[in-house]
Amino acid sequence: MKRSAWFSVAIGFCLLNSCGREKAKIVEATQSRPSSAKSETAQVILAPDSPKLKRIRVEPVRLAEVPLDEVVAPGKIEINTNRFSRVLMPVPGRVRQVLVRLGDAVKEGTPLLSVESPEVGSATSAYRQAEAAVSRTQAALVKAEADLGRLRDLYENRAVAKKEVLSAESLLAQAKADLDQAQASKSEAQRRLEILGLKLGEFGQEVVVRAPITGKVLEINVAPGEYRNDTSSTLMTIADLGTVWVVADIPESSIRLITVGERIDLELLAYPGESFKARVTQIADVVDSQTRTIRVRAEMNNPGGRFRPEMFGRIRHLENLRQLPVVPVGAVIQGDGHSLVYREKSPGTFEPVDVGVANPYGDLIPILKGLKKGDRVVVDGAMLLKAP
Repeated sequence: MKRSAWFSVAIGFCLLNSCGREKAKIVEATQSRPSSAKSETAQVILAPDSPKLKRIRVEPVRLAEVPLDEVVAPGKIEINTNRFSRVLMPVPGRVRQVLVRLGDAVKEGTPLLSVESPEVGSATSAYRQAEAAVSRTQAALVKAEADLGRLRDLYENRAVAKKEVLSAESLLAQAKADLDQAQASKSEAQRRLEILGLKLGEFGQEVVVRAPITGKVLEINVAPGEYRNDTSSTLMTIADLGTVWVVADIPESSIRLITVGERIDLELLAYPGESFKARVTQIADVVDSQTRTIRVRAEMNNPGGRFRPEMFGRIRHLENLRQLPVVPVGAVIQGDGHSLVYREKSPGTFEPVDVGVANPYGDLIPILKGLKKGDRVVVDGAMLLKAP
Protein backbone atom coordinates (compact mmCIF):
# COMPACT_ATOMS: atom_id res chain seq x y z
CA MET A 1 0.00 0.00 0.00
CA LYS A 2 2.86 2.40 0.71
CA ARG A 3 4.44 1.82 -2.68
CA SER A 4 1.11 2.50 -4.38
CA ALA A 5 0.64 5.74 -2.42
CA TRP A 6 4.15 6.97 -3.25
CA PHE A 7 3.55 6.14 -6.88
CA SER A 8 0.35 8.26 -6.92
CA VAL A 9 2.15 11.17 -5.26
CA ALA A 10 4.98 11.04 -7.79
CA ILE A 11 2.56 11.06 -10.72
CA GLY A 12 0.69 14.05 -9.25
CA PHE A 13 3.93 15.96 -8.70
CA CYS A 14 4.99 15.39 -12.31
CA LEU A 15 1.63 16.60 -13.59
CA LEU A 16 1.82 19.70 -11.38
CA ASN A 17 5.36 20.48 -12.50
CA SER A 18 4.39 20.08 -16.19
CA CYS A 19 1.41 22.38 -15.80
CA GLY A 20 3.60 25.01 -14.12
CA ARG A 21 6.07 24.97 -17.00
CA GLU A 22 3.25 25.38 -19.58
CA LYS A 23 1.79 28.27 -17.63
CA ALA A 24 5.20 29.98 -17.48
CA LYS A 25 5.55 29.58 -21.26
CA ILE A 26 2.11 31.13 -21.81
CA VAL A 27 2.94 34.10 -19.54
CA GLU A 28 6.31 34.59 -21.27
CA ALA A 29 4.69 34.51 -24.68
CA THR A 30 2.03 36.98 -23.60
CA GLN A 31 4.60 39.41 -22.20
CA SER A 32 6.81 39.22 -25.28
CA ARG A 33 3.96 39.84 -27.80
CA PRO A 34 3.69 43.64 -28.58
CA SER A 35 0.33 45.34 -28.14
CA SER A 36 -1.60 46.55 -31.17
CA ALA A 37 -0.97 50.18 -30.19
CA LYS A 38 2.76 49.63 -30.06
CA SER A 39 2.81 47.75 -33.35
CA GLU A 40 1.40 50.82 -35.11
CA THR A 41 4.22 53.01 -33.86
CA ALA A 42 7.02 50.51 -34.11
CA GLN A 43 9.83 51.23 -36.52
CA VAL A 44 9.93 49.48 -39.86
CA ILE A 45 13.10 47.78 -41.00
CA LEU A 46 13.56 46.80 -44.63
CA ALA A 47 16.25 44.47 -45.87
CA PRO A 48 18.83 46.04 -48.21
CA ASP A 49 17.51 43.90 -51.08
CA SER A 50 13.83 44.66 -50.37
CA PRO A 51 11.98 45.77 -53.54
CA LYS A 52 10.10 48.33 -51.43
CA LEU A 53 13.27 50.39 -51.00
CA LYS A 54 13.37 51.06 -54.74
CA ARG A 55 9.84 52.48 -54.60
CA ILE A 56 10.44 54.72 -51.60
CA ARG A 57 11.82 58.24 -51.99
CA VAL A 58 13.30 60.12 -49.05
CA GLU A 59 13.97 63.87 -48.83
CA PRO A 60 15.09 66.22 -46.05
CA VAL A 61 12.59 68.53 -44.38
CA ARG A 62 13.12 72.16 -45.39
CA LEU A 63 11.90 75.50 -44.10
CA ALA A 64 9.56 77.75 -46.08
CA GLU A 65 7.55 80.90 -45.48
CA VAL A 66 3.94 79.75 -45.45
CA PRO A 67 0.64 81.37 -44.41
CA LEU A 68 -1.37 80.21 -41.47
CA ASP A 69 -4.46 82.06 -42.78
CA GLU A 70 -5.55 82.16 -46.41
CA VAL A 71 -8.48 83.60 -48.33
CA VAL A 72 -9.53 81.84 -51.53
CA ALA A 73 -12.54 83.00 -53.55
CA PRO A 74 -13.80 82.96 -57.15
CA GLY A 75 -12.94 86.09 -59.11
CA LYS A 76 -13.27 87.57 -62.57
CA ILE A 77 -11.84 90.32 -64.75
CA GLU A 78 -13.90 93.46 -65.34
CA ILE A 79 -13.41 96.68 -67.28
CA ASN A 80 -11.90 99.57 -65.35
CA THR A 81 -14.88 101.92 -65.52
CA ASN A 82 -12.60 104.87 -64.75
CA ARG A 83 -11.14 104.28 -68.23
CA PHE A 84 -14.37 103.51 -70.05
CA SER A 85 -16.36 105.80 -72.34
CA ARG A 86 -19.70 105.70 -74.14
CA VAL A 87 -19.77 107.72 -77.37
CA LEU A 88 -23.00 109.71 -77.92
CA MET A 89 -24.40 111.89 -80.70
CA PRO A 90 -23.27 115.48 -80.05
CA VAL A 91 -26.20 116.85 -82.09
CA PRO A 92 -29.21 115.30 -83.82
CA GLY A 93 -28.49 114.39 -87.42
CA ARG A 94 -27.69 111.72 -90.00
CA VAL A 95 -24.64 109.50 -89.61
CA ARG A 96 -22.78 109.79 -92.90
CA GLN A 97 -19.72 107.62 -92.18
CA VAL A 98 -18.54 105.17 -89.51
CA LEU A 99 -14.75 105.40 -89.59
CA VAL A 100 -13.74 102.54 -87.25
CA ARG A 101 -14.50 98.84 -86.85
CA LEU A 102 -15.19 96.65 -83.87
CA GLY A 103 -11.97 95.82 -82.02
CA ASP A 104 -9.94 98.68 -83.50
CA ALA A 105 -7.39 100.34 -81.25
CA VAL A 106 -7.88 104.11 -81.22
CA LYS A 107 -6.10 107.03 -79.66
CA GLU A 108 -7.70 110.00 -78.02
CA GLY A 109 -8.92 112.31 -80.78
CA THR A 110 -9.18 109.64 -83.49
CA PRO A 111 -12.20 110.29 -85.81
CA LEU A 112 -14.95 107.73 -85.18
CA LEU A 113 -17.82 108.91 -87.37
CA SER A 114 -19.13 111.94 -89.26
CA VAL A 115 -22.57 113.49 -88.88
CA GLU A 116 -24.62 115.83 -91.05
CA SER A 117 -26.79 118.02 -88.85
CA PRO A 118 -28.96 121.14 -89.20
CA GLU A 119 -27.46 122.21 -85.89
CA VAL A 120 -24.26 123.03 -87.77
CA GLY A 121 -26.01 125.71 -89.80
CA SER A 122 -27.68 127.13 -86.71
CA ALA A 123 -24.41 127.29 -84.80
CA THR A 124 -22.60 128.92 -87.73
CA SER A 125 -25.39 131.45 -88.21
CA ALA A 126 -25.35 132.29 -84.50
CA TYR A 127 -21.63 132.97 -84.71
CA ARG A 128 -22.04 135.20 -87.75
CA GLN A 129 -24.77 137.19 -86.00
CA ALA A 130 -22.62 137.53 -82.90
CA GLU A 131 -19.75 138.83 -85.02
CA ALA A 132 -22.02 141.41 -86.60
CA ALA A 133 -23.31 142.47 -83.21
CA VAL A 134 -19.77 143.01 -81.98
CA SER A 135 -18.95 145.16 -85.00
CA ARG A 136 -22.15 147.20 -84.55
CA THR A 137 -21.59 147.83 -80.85
CA GLN A 138 -17.95 148.71 -81.41
CA ALA A 139 -19.03 151.40 -83.91
CA ALA A 140 -21.64 152.65 -81.47
CA LEU A 141 -19.00 152.83 -78.74
CA VAL A 142 -16.65 154.85 -80.97
CA LYS A 143 -19.48 157.30 -81.80
CA ALA A 144 -20.46 157.61 -78.12
CA GLU A 145 -16.88 158.36 -77.12
CA ALA A 146 -16.60 161.01 -79.88
CA ASP A 147 -19.93 162.62 -78.93
CA LEU A 148 -18.91 162.77 -75.29
CA GLY A 149 -15.59 164.40 -76.15
CA ARG A 150 -17.25 167.01 -78.36
CA LEU A 151 -19.87 167.87 -75.74
CA ARG A 152 -17.27 168.23 -73.02
CA ASP A 153 -15.40 170.74 -75.16
CA LEU A 154 -18.63 172.69 -75.77
CA TYR A 155 -19.50 172.55 -72.07
CA GLU A 156 -16.11 174.00 -71.15
CA ASN A 157 -16.85 176.89 -73.52
CA ARG A 158 -20.36 177.18 -72.06
CA ALA A 159 -21.93 176.26 -75.38
CA VAL A 160 -24.07 173.41 -74.06
CA ALA A 161 -25.80 172.55 -70.81
CA LYS A 162 -24.44 170.12 -68.24
CA LYS A 163 -27.34 167.73 -68.81
CA GLU A 164 -26.24 167.09 -72.41
CA VAL A 165 -22.81 166.01 -71.16
CA LEU A 166 -24.44 163.71 -68.62
CA SER A 167 -26.66 162.23 -71.32
CA ALA A 168 -23.62 161.59 -73.53
CA GLU A 169 -21.85 159.84 -70.63
CA SER A 170 -24.90 157.62 -70.13
CA LEU A 171 -24.93 156.71 -73.82
CA LEU A 172 -21.22 155.84 -73.65
CA ALA A 173 -21.78 153.53 -70.66
CA GLN A 174 -24.65 151.84 -72.49
CA ALA A 175 -22.46 151.37 -75.58
CA LYS A 176 -19.76 149.72 -73.48
CA ALA A 177 -22.32 147.36 -71.91
CA ASP A 178 -23.73 146.50 -75.35
CA LEU A 179 -20.22 145.70 -76.59
CA ASP A 180 -19.49 143.47 -73.60
CA GLN A 181 -22.74 141.59 -74.17
CA ALA A 182 -22.05 141.20 -77.90
CA GLN A 183 -18.55 139.91 -77.22
CA ALA A 184 -19.91 137.39 -74.69
CA SER A 185 -22.44 136.15 -77.25
CA LYS A 186 -19.69 135.83 -79.84
CA SER A 187 -17.49 133.86 -77.40
CA GLU A 188 -20.37 131.54 -76.61
CA ALA A 189 -21.12 130.93 -80.30
CA GLN A 190 -17.43 130.41 -81.00
CA ARG A 191 -17.12 127.94 -78.13
CA ARG A 192 -20.07 125.92 -79.46
CA LEU A 193 -18.43 125.68 -82.88
CA GLU A 194 -15.17 124.56 -81.24
CA ILE A 195 -16.96 121.86 -79.22
CA LEU A 196 -18.49 120.53 -82.42
CA GLY A 197 -15.11 120.69 -84.12
CA LEU A 198 -16.26 123.18 -86.77
CA LYS A 199 -14.39 126.00 -88.44
CA LEU A 200 -15.54 129.51 -87.62
CA GLY A 201 -18.18 130.93 -89.91
CA GLU A 202 -18.16 128.21 -92.63
CA PHE A 203 -21.46 126.68 -93.72
CA GLY A 204 -22.00 123.10 -94.95
CA GLN A 205 -19.57 121.42 -92.53
CA GLU A 206 -19.93 117.96 -90.99
CA VAL A 207 -19.55 117.15 -87.30
CA VAL A 208 -16.73 114.65 -86.74
CA VAL A 209 -17.12 112.62 -83.54
CA ARG A 210 -13.72 111.77 -82.07
CA ALA A 211 -12.50 109.21 -79.52
CA PRO A 212 -12.66 110.70 -76.00
CA ILE A 213 -10.01 108.30 -74.64
CA THR A 214 -7.31 105.95 -75.87
CA GLY A 215 -8.47 102.35 -75.96
CA LYS A 216 -10.27 99.70 -77.99
CA VAL A 217 -13.67 99.83 -79.65
CA LEU A 218 -15.69 97.21 -77.79
CA GLU A 219 -19.14 97.95 -79.19
CA ILE A 220 -20.69 99.70 -82.23
CA ASN A 221 -24.42 100.39 -82.30
CA VAL A 222 -24.72 102.61 -85.37
CA ALA A 223 -24.51 102.27 -89.15
CA PRO A 224 -24.02 104.82 -91.95
CA GLY A 225 -27.22 106.51 -93.08
CA GLU A 226 -29.05 106.29 -89.76
CA TYR A 227 -30.72 109.44 -88.47
CA ARG A 228 -30.35 109.81 -84.73
CA ASN A 229 -32.46 112.32 -82.87
CA ASP A 230 -31.74 110.90 -79.38
CA THR A 231 -28.45 112.32 -78.15
CA SER A 232 -28.50 110.10 -75.04
CA SER A 233 -28.27 106.72 -76.84
CA THR A 234 -24.87 105.01 -77.00
CA LEU A 235 -23.28 104.79 -80.45
CA MET A 236 -20.00 103.12 -79.42
CA THR A 237 -18.17 102.01 -76.31
CA ILE A 238 -14.43 102.43 -75.91
CA ALA A 239 -12.36 101.04 -73.06
CA ASP A 240 -8.74 101.46 -72.10
CA LEU A 241 -7.66 97.93 -71.16
CA GLY A 242 -4.21 99.03 -70.00
CA THR A 243 -5.55 98.38 -66.51
CA VAL A 244 -8.38 96.06 -65.51
CA TRP A 245 -10.29 95.28 -62.35
CA VAL A 246 -10.43 91.98 -60.49
CA VAL A 247 -13.64 91.52 -58.49
CA ALA A 248 -14.40 88.78 -55.98
CA ASP A 249 -17.06 88.10 -53.37
CA ILE A 250 -15.29 87.36 -50.08
CA PRO A 251 -17.08 85.44 -47.30
CA GLU A 252 -18.08 87.61 -44.38
CA SER A 253 -15.96 85.50 -42.03
CA SER A 254 -12.77 86.21 -44.02
CA ILE A 255 -13.09 89.90 -44.84
CA ARG A 256 -11.01 90.80 -41.76
CA LEU A 257 -7.97 89.36 -43.54
CA ILE A 258 -8.14 91.84 -46.45
CA THR A 259 -7.45 95.57 -46.36
CA VAL A 260 -7.23 98.26 -49.04
CA GLY A 261 -3.75 98.56 -50.53
CA GLU A 262 -2.75 94.93 -49.98
CA ARG A 263 -1.59 92.61 -52.75
CA ILE A 264 -3.60 89.58 -53.80
CA ASP A 265 -2.72 86.71 -56.12
CA LEU A 266 -4.88 85.91 -59.12
CA GLU A 267 -5.05 82.57 -60.92
CA LEU A 268 -6.98 82.47 -64.21
CA LEU A 269 -8.50 79.50 -66.01
CA ALA A 270 -7.05 80.87 -69.24
CA TYR A 271 -3.47 80.65 -67.93
CA PRO A 272 -3.10 77.53 -65.77
CA GLY A 273 0.03 77.37 -63.65
CA GLU A 274 0.53 81.16 -63.69
CA SER A 275 -0.10 83.61 -60.88
CA PHE A 276 -0.64 87.37 -61.23
CA LYS A 277 -0.56 90.25 -58.77
CA ALA A 278 -3.28 92.83 -58.16
CA ARG A 279 -3.70 95.55 -55.54
CA VAL A 280 -6.92 95.94 -53.53
CA THR A 281 -8.49 99.34 -54.26
CA GLN A 282 -11.96 99.04 -52.77
CA ILE A 283 -13.94 96.96 -50.27
CA ALA A 284 -17.73 97.27 -50.39
CA ASP A 285 -19.45 98.97 -47.48
CA VAL A 286 -22.32 96.48 -47.27
CA VAL A 287 -22.73 92.71 -46.99
CA ASP A 288 -24.81 90.86 -49.57
CA SER A 289 -27.76 89.61 -47.54
CA GLN A 290 -28.30 86.58 -49.76
CA THR A 291 -24.75 85.21 -50.06
CA ARG A 292 -23.24 86.77 -46.89
CA THR A 293 -20.29 87.97 -48.95
CA ILE A 294 -18.58 91.34 -49.46
CA ARG A 295 -17.47 92.58 -52.88
CA VAL A 296 -13.73 93.31 -53.10
CA ARG A 297 -12.17 95.07 -56.07
CA ALA A 298 -8.49 95.08 -57.05
CA GLU A 299 -6.66 96.71 -59.93
CA MET A 300 -3.91 95.22 -62.07
CA ASN A 301 -1.87 96.35 -65.05
CA ASN A 302 -2.62 94.80 -68.42
CA PRO A 303 0.10 96.12 -70.76
CA GLY A 304 -0.03 93.18 -73.16
CA GLY A 305 -3.80 92.87 -73.22
CA ARG A 306 -3.69 89.29 -71.88
CA PHE A 307 -6.44 89.91 -69.36
CA ARG A 308 -9.82 90.20 -71.03
CA PRO A 309 -13.07 91.25 -69.34
CA GLU A 310 -15.20 88.35 -68.04
CA MET A 311 -12.24 85.95 -67.67
CA PHE A 312 -12.80 83.73 -64.63
CA GLY A 313 -10.36 82.47 -62.02
CA ARG A 314 -9.79 82.72 -58.29
CA ILE A 315 -8.01 85.05 -55.93
CA ARG A 316 -5.73 84.02 -53.08
CA HIS A 317 -4.64 86.20 -50.21
CA LEU A 318 -2.12 85.05 -47.61
CA GLU A 319 -1.94 86.17 -43.98
CA ASN A 320 0.27 85.43 -40.94
CA LEU A 321 3.34 84.28 -42.86
CA ARG A 322 5.76 82.16 -40.79
CA GLN A 323 8.89 80.12 -41.36
CA LEU A 324 7.85 76.51 -40.80
CA PRO A 325 9.10 73.04 -41.75
CA VAL A 326 7.29 71.81 -44.86
CA VAL A 327 6.93 68.43 -46.57
CA PRO A 328 5.25 67.42 -49.83
CA VAL A 329 1.58 66.49 -49.63
CA GLY A 330 2.41 62.85 -50.41
CA ALA A 331 4.54 62.54 -47.28
CA VAL A 332 1.63 62.87 -44.84
CA ILE A 333 -0.69 59.94 -44.11
CA GLN A 334 -4.08 60.94 -42.69
CA GLY A 335 -6.20 58.60 -40.62
CA ASP A 336 -7.73 57.83 -37.23
CA GLY A 337 -7.88 61.53 -36.36
CA HIS A 338 -4.14 62.10 -36.62
CA SER A 339 -1.43 62.69 -39.22
CA LEU A 340 1.88 60.87 -39.45
CA VAL A 341 4.99 60.73 -41.59
CA TYR A 342 7.76 58.16 -41.75
CA ARG A 343 11.17 59.46 -40.71
CA GLU A 344 14.32 57.67 -41.81
CA LYS A 345 16.54 56.80 -38.83
CA SER A 346 19.13 55.03 -40.95
CA PRO A 347 19.17 53.47 -44.42
CA GLY A 348 16.32 50.95 -44.51
CA THR A 349 15.03 51.88 -41.03
CA PHE A 350 11.97 54.08 -40.67
CA GLU A 351 9.86 55.22 -37.75
CA PRO A 352 6.36 56.73 -37.84
CA VAL A 353 6.06 60.19 -36.32
CA ASP A 354 2.82 61.88 -35.33
CA VAL A 355 2.82 65.45 -36.66
CA GLY A 356 0.66 68.54 -36.36
CA VAL A 357 -0.14 70.06 -39.73
CA ALA A 358 -1.60 73.33 -41.05
CA ASN A 359 -3.67 73.82 -44.18
CA PRO A 360 -1.88 72.79 -47.40
CA TYR A 361 -0.07 75.55 -49.25
CA GLY A 362 0.15 74.54 -52.88
CA ASP A 363 1.76 71.09 -52.98
CA LEU A 364 3.35 71.55 -49.54
CA ILE A 365 2.03 70.89 -46.04
CA PRO A 366 3.34 73.08 -43.18
CA ILE A 367 4.36 71.07 -40.09
CA LEU A 368 3.47 72.67 -36.76
CA LYS A 369 5.06 69.99 -34.55
CA GLY A 370 6.85 66.65 -34.79
CA LEU A 371 9.59 67.47 -37.33
CA LYS A 372 12.45 69.89 -37.71
CA LYS A 373 14.58 71.12 -40.55
CA GLY A 374 16.92 68.44 -41.90
CA ASP A 375 14.88 65.40 -40.81
CA ARG A 376 14.77 62.88 -43.62
CA VAL A 377 11.22 61.72 -44.32
CA VAL A 378 9.55 59.48 -46.85
CA VAL A 379 7.90 61.74 -49.44
CA ASP A 380 6.82 59.03 -51.88
CA GLY A 381 5.80 55.46 -51.05
CA ALA A 382 4.89 56.01 -47.40
CA MET A 383 1.90 53.67 -47.72
CA LEU A 384 4.31 50.78 -48.47
CA LEU A 385 5.63 51.11 -44.91
CA LYS A 386 2.16 51.25 -43.37
CA ALA A 387 0.96 48.17 -45.29
CA PRO A 388 1.28 44.82 -43.37
